[in-house]
Amino acid sequence: MTASVLVTGGAGYIGSHTCKALAARGLMPVVLDDLGRGHAGAVRWGPLYTGDIGDVELVQRVVREHDIRSIVHFAAYAYVGESMQEPEKYFLNNLVKSIQMLSAARACGVRHVVFSSTCATYGLPDEVPIRETQPQRPVNPYGESKLAVERVLRWLGSVHELGWVALRYFNAAGADPDGEIGEDHHVETHLIPRVIQAALGSLPAVDIFGTDYPTPDGTAIRDYIHVADLAAAHVAALEHLLRGGESLALNLGTGTGSSVREVVAAVERRGGRPVPVCEMPRRAGDPPALVADASLAHRVLGWSPRWSSLEQIVDTAWQWHSGRLATAAPSENAR
Repeated sequence: MTASVLVTGGAGYIGSHTCKALAARGLMPVVLDDLGRGHAGAVRWGPLYTGDIGDVELVQRVVREHDIRSIVHFAAYAYVGESMQEPEKYFLNNLVKSIQMLSAARACGVRHVVFSSTCATYGLPDEVPIRETQPQRPVNPYGESKLAVERVLRWLGSVHELGWVALRYFNAAGADPDGEIGEDHHVETHLIPRVIQAALGSLPAVDIFGTDYPTPDGTAIRDYIHVADLAAAHVAALEHLLRGGESLALNLGTGTGSSVREVVAAVERRGGRPVPVCEMPRRAGDPPALVADASLAHRVLGWSPRWSSLEQIVDTAWQWHSGRLATAAPSENAR
């Protein structure tokens, strides 16, 4: 009998890619998603239950029906700017509903949780590359809500022996190398798809926020990690827990940053056309550089990025977005 794994938010961008990776390892991803920001068409490797993770009765029914013992938890709001405007919305959805879901699932026998956390829990880092030992001082409600869930997991692990891994990843990017799923946010805020949209003419220009940072070309540097590599890390973290591995938090990144101008240049090379840009002032709270030290994930999980060179990320993203633009009727795809 194939073991089932509950994937909350599995109709979303990273969640859907992780479902594909779980299925490739012989596991059945059972998706619970309210489809508010995900897409039913991205759920292709297991059943979909449409509903809220805060619905205790639904959570327990799904867990019991599929004899689930493990959860990969993605379901969350993830827009920093929105969180600054509506903090209560983020704490209700990301924290309160996570507690409701975890409590309901644990009561039904769930023993392992892999949690989709974020580098936003660090806030403005003291050092770069960022290690897991750095202080966590979020500067927005999104990061604060994710850090709060990490703390809940620590206490659940201590009191109830729930095994957990929190994966703090940096800038998710790219698309499925096979072209089956990709990135399709309702409001696209991520840099790489916006640069591609500008290159393809579906966006007038891409904004560059800040050109006077203390970086080689004056623009902010970020650590871009391919979504397929993130998916592989979630599977590796789950297998770590199933082997009896310790609970812990891990960074996921490449250890190499790319500036905004470097991203624009990479898209121009891939597309063979210029990208119109609009230089803007810095945004408040944006650090000059965010780069991960992911050596602990390599030691604990045996995980290393395979698809995360800037060229590979841009290539898979370009294929995905240009293919969608070329179709007469847009299809449903991953968040």
